[in-house]
Amino acid sequence: MNKLILSLLFFIGPTEGFLHAQDTLPKFSVNNAGNNRIIIGWVNNYENIRQISIQRSFDSLSGFKSILTVADPTTKQNGYADMKASNGRMFYRLYVLLDKGVYIFTDAKRPVLDTMRKATILTIKLDQFPGADSVATPNPGISKTRPNAFTPSIYVYTYRDGYVRISLPDDEKPKKYSIKFFDDDQTFLFELKEIKEKDFKLDKTNFYHAGWFRFELYEDGKLFEKHKFYLEKDF
Repeated sequence: MNKLILSLLFFIGPTEGFLHAQDTLPKFSVNNAGNNRIIIGWVNNYENIRQISIQRSFDSLSGFKSILTVADPTTKQNGYADMKASNGRMFYRLYVLLDKGVYIFTDAKRPVLDTMRKATILTIKLDQFPGADSVATPNPGISKTRPNAFTPSIYVYTYRDGYVRISLPDDEKPKKYSIKFFDDDQTFLFELKEIKEKDFKLDKTNFYHAGWFRFELYEDGKLFEKHKFYLEKDF
């Protein structure tokens, strides 16, 4: 098997709305989103990709163990929230398998701590910040380059079988959740009210066509997250 070792490049971005910077494979991003969440994300442009595994270690040189093998490595944009890291200083790398036995181990990297989390937060409209899908944004008085990248929500996202997966927070105190779905042009489609299940799937046929869709997730009647997801054209 042929082995390629490739370097990485990362951007620091705001964690609100999960708009962490994503890099195109073999580059990837690792961000510490707080609350024991390490977000790993990437964009895939390989046509001959066969496998992607996320590996974690206390050491940047050895002791790496796979914590997840992606079910569908061909997904264009993907990510994973590591909730079981013992600390925010561990190292991560990706194992990428291509055709003809060619594989890649990316360089190891630690999570980037989001220093903008303590910035003043305000409500904005989507059309004021092209590419932003967060309900909140850092104080506009702070100048920060916003990378043109996408990281899926960890609550509403496209599943490997083409379904839309819903994974709501597992709170100790019961809360009421509802989700409104929109077309990419903000045309309202439908709403799920008083959701009882924490983890379930929506058939892609509910959305009538492929492409981008937007959603608003509400917790106890208050907007919790505004984001989007993409459905592949296979139906």
